[in-house]
Amino acid sequence: MCLGVPMKILSRDGDTVVAEVDGVQKEASIMLLGEDVAIGDYVIIHAGFAISKLDEEYAEETIRLMREVYSDEDMA
Repeated sequence: MCLGVPMKILSRDGDTVVAEVDGVQKEASIMLLGEDVAIGDYVIIHAGFAISKLDEEYAEETIRLMREVYSDEDMA
């Protein structure tokens, strides 16, 4: 299963960003986004591309829920 993961943009160089969640940093292209993004914005990263910009509150809630779901899987 493939997931798009909400990540916070740490840096930007042209159409490339470095984004982070839970200490994991990934480089991704923003060329598919139809809107501008800046450092501190949240985006969904999937297969090396930022595919959607997210509201900070929504992104943080999604990350919280993902942590909850995946921590429960570790207990099974």
